[in-house]
Amino acid sequence: MASKKSEGGVLDTLKTVVYALLLAGLIRTLFFQPFYIPSGSMKPTLLVGDFLFVNKFAYGYSAESCPLGLCPFDGRIWFTEPERGDIVVFAHPANGTDYIKRLIGLPGDTIQMQGGRLIINGEMLPLAPAETFEEIYEDQQATRPQCANGTVSLGAICQKEQFVETLPNGVEHMVLNIADRSSDNTPVYTVPEEHYFFMGDNRDNSIDSRFFNRMQISEFRTSLSGPPAFNGGGVGFVHRDLLIGKANLVVLSAAGTSLFKPWNWRLDRFFEWVE
Repeated sequence: MASKKSEGGVLDTLKTVVYALLLAGLIRTLFFQPFYIPSGSMKPTLLVGDFLFVNKFAYGYSAESCPLGLCPFDGRIWFTEPERGDIVVFAHPANGTDYIKRLIGLPGDTIQMQGGRLIINGEMLPLAPAETFEEIYEDQQATRPQCANGTVSLGAICQKEQFVETLPNGVEHMVLNIADRSSDNTPVYTVPEEHYFFMGDNRDNSIDSRFFNRMQISEFRTSLSGPPAFNGGGVGFVHRDLLIGKANLVVLSAAGTSLFKPWNWRLDRFFEWVE
């Protein structure tokens, strides 16, 4: 009798584990996907070591919304147009890697950078100085920050200029400036139908839609007023079917080299909404 009870208990436990895994898989497939920030391209909005949830039903569903692309349909269903200023996770057009950037350009927009200033549909966006962004120069996962105040030693203060940029729809967000770089001046980009233009808030440390990869050069050359900026990992224009979801909430955050060292946790960023 005891043996049957023991077998029943083990079977019940296995059932519970299986149901939990199926529920977790369903939630991840249809609703929320965890995402880890490995680079500094979205500073100061998102920091290296932030662990956040992505709302997968914000823009409807495509094959990229499902693990391993297993959704049984082509194109996108229940599509809702993203809004300018959204922070979006999408699949890289060339290699499928998940990227996270801010949505800057909508279909039909013209986008250009001149002297580090963003121009949308011929209008230069307002840019107001803000307090200098400071962080410790140290290992941040597999990277170290880039600094505007020259070469600094480990443990010293790394500074960047910080500004408030206002998008045409009134969305305000912080952007950083490190130095004058070639990406501060671009040709005019005309965003094709069903495509979007993304940029990182850390403008001088972001591979984004200002750069095209080899696959895109011939395809989108007619959408540019000049020669396209080339980078092997460039993002270029992103088709709507590649959108995965909208970043909603930072759940955990850790400085240093690992998320699993509690003494590095940034408790003030736990459960912080992403804007």
